[in-house]
Amino acid sequence: MRNKDIVSSDGFEKYLAQKKKSKRNIMLIQALILIGGIVLWEVLAQMGIINTFLVSCPSKIFELFIQYVKDGTIFTHIKVSVWETVLGFSIGTILGILIAIILWSSDTLAKIMDPYLVVLNALPKTALAPIIIVWVGPGVKGIVVIAVTISLVTTVLSAYNYFINVEEDKVKMLKSFGATKLQILTKLILPSNIGNLINITKINIGLSWVGVIVGEFIVSRAGLGYLIVYGGQVFRLDLVMMGVVVLAVCALVMYQAVNMLEKLYYAKSNTHK
Repeated sequence: MRNKDIVSSDGFEKYLAQKKKSKRNIMLIQALILIGGIVLWEVLAQMGIINTFLVSCPSKIFELFIQYVKDGTIFTHIKVSVWETVLGFSIGTILGILIAIILWSSDTLAKIMDPYLVVLNALPKTALAPIIIVWVGPGVKGIVVIAVTISLVTTVLSAYNYFINVEEDKVKMLKSFGATKLQILTKLILPSNIGNLINITKINIGLSWVGVIVGEFIVSRAGLGYLIVYGGQVFRLDLVMMGVVVLAVCALVMYQAVNMLEKLYYAKSNTHK
């Protein structure tokens, strides 16, 4: 029996070591692709094979970034965009989940709202951004509303579908014990969909950034979207590319922050089991 336990333990340890090695290899390949792409971009630019006026080059982008860091301008733009994104992301996600809960609690209301939600989801929200700005007003308020509008309907539809697809047998079992709608929601529906809700949150990060950047293109006087559109207006493609790179890094940081929270949640859940 002990020999079997030893073999089983050794096998499990080998599996874990192999899994860690695979993860390291994937990260290494990702890093090599990124570094290789940057180096190739720089080499092609220095050799004159690509037009630096149109695509700039990594060295110029880095020099400009250092300049913006020294005078503190970049931090002002980052702070504005991140704050607007966090607001839009938080409001869109929370409001969307609450609406999905209301629809789940009433089949009649869900059937009434279904065609309207489908149509709203199909509408090109970014194209409606100028109208939203006129309705709500310029500034942070208008930009946040655009971000909320883009993520809200997607959140409602996704969360509602997750809620109604929970195992029917478990729902019936709770009903047979006299559980109320609220008890079914808090004891079964929400706990069984934590992973799905986290995935919705990850998606909403990207959607909120899209809304914020579109809004900043139209009305803002600060933010990464303003920086990008200003660079295009004055034909400074190094400024445009720097704004895009900083935007990508900010979105990645927010995404990784949610990833960390997800890992902490699952680690805590496994500890309690």
